[in-house]
Amino acid sequence: MQQFTVTRQDAGQRFDKYLKKLLPEIPAGLLYRMLRKKNITLNRKKADGREIIREADSVELFFAEETFRKFSGNVSAGGGTTERANKGFQEEDFLQRYRKACVILEREYGVFEDIILYEDEDILLLNKPAGLLSQKAGPEDTSVNEWMTGYLLKTGSLSPAQLRSFHPSVCNRLDRNTSGLILCGKSMRGSQFLSRILKDRSLHKYYLTWAEGEISDEIFLKGYLKKDEKTNKVSVISNISKLPPDDAWQEIETVITPLYYDEKRRMTKLEVLLVTGKSHQIRAHLASIGHPVLGDVKYGRKPRRDRKGKMPPYHLLHAWKVIFPEITGEFSALSGREFTAPPPEYF
Repeated sequence: MQQFTVTRQDAGQRFDKYLKKLLPEIPAGLLYRMLRKKNITLNRKKADGREIIREADSVELFFAEETFRKFSGNVSAGGGTTERANKGFQEEDFLQRYRKACVILEREYGVFEDIILYEDEDILLLNKPAGLLSQKAGPEDTSVNEWMTGYLLKTGSLSPAQLRSFHPSVCNRLDRNTSGLILCGKSMRGSQFLSRILKDRSLHKYYLTWAEGEISDEIFLKGYLKKDEKTNKVSVISNISKLPPDDAWQEIETVITPLYYDEKRRMTKLEVLLVTGKSHQIRAHLASIGHPVLGDVKYGRKPRRDRKGKMPPYHLLHAWKVIFPEITGEFSALSGREFTAPPPEYF
């Protein structure tokens, strides 16, 4: 028998989801047959896979060692070190991968601890530097995810074995060249909580930006957005009567509040409330009304030089602030709290 203990990172998900991560090579039909025959049990009781697992739950697999190795991809049992001997995989190699990512990122962006705005057992709030991917786009990329995983391994908040069934991840993606506040789940319950309040829009997200031209009054923008995956660019339509019969168009809402108008440079500093959260929404929505974000070559124009002849290294868009909704129960410590991420120096 192989036995596993559910960790805090894994708690909160369905039992069958957990098993599919633990046994990635097992066919789905066979997995549920094993559950029906009690070859797989939860806390020594029969389970159907729909149960929500909790921290310290016991998972028992009544498999022969050879069968277990076949379905698990050569993972050791008992919550110990993950091994893939036939691929030369060792724990030290695994940790070295994340150490290497951390070295690369810290050389470029500084120490990870310096971007942490808030941390508890389930959640991390970070101030992402511009130029850094939120999530990797290709196998060789390094991103906030790799940096965070390396940090959690280094501090002991996460073990290599736990990565078998759970990967910490960002919950709100920012464009590579957008800086600012990013929300990350350290555990399954943390990820689920953040995803829920992002989806139901009860978390309020504010951005800072400099836009071309003068905007003197608050504007509520409503429109429809569609992304072209080939060009990685979106189109925005404000008039519903001109909306093509295409299900790919998504409704967007953006609230723009002017903070300061620089008459000499003819640009306005804005606070932007992102009601919906679609790809490139702020940049495309502002460009659609003739006020593109400064430095945004995709939707606007080449960045302007300042009085010293320098140009901003990135477009001037920063995820500035989040305000949590009123919360009772498990995450009540965050109820109504506000967190801000200081904008970068060039801003």
